[in-house]
Amino acid sequence: MYYIGIDIGKNHHEASIVDSYGNKIGKSFRFPSNHKGADRLLSHIANLIPNNDFVFGMEATGHYWYTIYSFLIEHGFTIYVINPIQSDCFRSFYIRQTKNDSKDSFLIAEVIRFGKFTTTKLADEDILSMRQLCRHRAVTISERTEVKLHINTILEQIFPEYEKIFNEVWGSSSIAILDKYLLPENIANADTDELLAILKENSHNRFSLKKACEIKEAAKTTFGIRIAQNAFAFQLKQLLDKLKLLNEQIRQLDDEIISYYEKLDCYLHTIPSITPISAACILSEIGDISRFRNSSALCLCRY
Repeated sequence: MYYIGIDIGKNHHEASIVDSYGNKIGKSFRFPSNHKGADRLLSHIANLIPNNDFVFGMEATGHYWYTIYSFLIEHGFTIYVINPIQSDCFRSFYIRQTKNDSKDSFLIAEVIRFGKFTTTKLADEDILSMRQLCRHRAVTISERTEVKLHINTILEQIFPEYEKIFNEVWGSSSIAILDKYLLPENIANADTDELLAILKENSHNRFSLKKACEIKEAAKTTFGIRIAQNAFAFQLKQLLDKLKLLNEQIRQLDDEIISYYEKLDCYLHTIPSITPISAACILSEIGDISRFRNSSALCLCRY
């Protein structure tokens, strides 16, 4: 049996081969992270190993290991993906013994040869898809938060009283008013019936004429900045358009994530305070729960 350790990098990987006795077979082999590089790796292995009695090992380093893993899986090879923590003891031992830095790819091969490791399985396609979407959702949520902060900054300058008018500035009625009028001057000069119609349409008739008059009065007496109004209006319009786009993207993401979650036999969403989206995010990160020996091992998971 031969063991091939692959040290994962962003643009290049490095591979080392050891036999069942820990003897190095040839020199370590550096290859680019692309199709040509992967093909060169297989040719290199074929020149050094007389049979197909070998397995691969690699560390779960960020997301860079996915591509070479996928390539090798498609070619029918056995690959063990280990947590970097598990190779740290080998790394310390070999550096101490040899008085110099040992090749990480060789150390990974040794970890696999000794068999003292637990593997992580690349989640099946549904889990991996859900993980990608959940992480993308987290980024999109952060983008939306940034946009809201920018909108708040503008409102604090041109209409500081606005946040006191609505219990939820980001509610549909509030956003509809901002999107329609942009500036407090426009709200102050707006037709009361038109303003009331917007409020009722976006609040399921929850708001009355009293609220419309309250908004107009606040706009008339605002202590906000009254210069550079066109610039503020232009900026606010763009931010509101971006907010609407992000809201729609998040809605679409939620639908897509739930479609994957519903395919899986999972009941995390039945736990109080755990929504289906939260459950999907948790499950997508955990993946195959059987790879953890106990709850402590799950808590130590770094990938």
